[in-house]
Amino acid sequence: MPGKFITLEGGEGAGKSTQAKLLASWLHEQGIETVETREPGGTPGADAVRALLLENDTPLTPMAEAHLFAAARADHVETLIRPALADGKWVICDRFIDSTLAYQGAAGELGVDIVRAINETAIGDTWPDLTVLLRMNGDAGTQRAIARDGAESDRFTSRDFAFHASVAEAFDVFASNEPDRFAIIDGGQTVDQVAEAVRAAVRERLI
Repeated sequence: MPGKFITLEGGEGAGKSTQAKLLASWLHEQGIETVETREPGGTPGADAVRALLLENDTPLTPMAEAHLFAAARADHVETLIRPALADGKWVICDRFIDSTLAYQGAAGELGVDIVRAINETAIGDTWPDLTVLLRMNGDAGTQRAIARDGAESDRFTSRDFAFHASVAEAFDVFASNEPDRFAIIDGGQTVDQVAEAVRAAVRERLI
């Protein structure tokens, strides 16, 4: 049987990485073989693109960002995600296509349809079975990310409040348009409360 593909989405500092690790650990406890990964990255080729995308020293237009994310995603899907799913493993991914649609398509003003078209060639039919949206106030999330990373803010964390508000609004629109794929969870709760809500969504939708 093919595995299940779960992605975690949300703005900066929403707790995606923490919750991805907790979910993968819980699934292992249930006897489900699980692969934990992230975007951009997840494979050597995609990690090389990640380094360029996140560092602040090289200016990139939103269109260039969108194509770089798609290139990294194509390698990630073909090399890691799709083979794992075919082996019956569950894949937990910290960010996926919805982040590119929100950041470059909506907030970057390229247009969601254009960015979706670029990325559909990269992922084919490998869409998530469940996307967990960790929703929290954009300013609070950004401040949490800055506190976490200190002065080492990346290309996206360092952008202004209006940009992050546009990202948050875009995620809400995506979730509203695809309620069967998205589960919305309040990311402002404690780590344990969020983890239990994530597990509840997985139990309800996939197990």
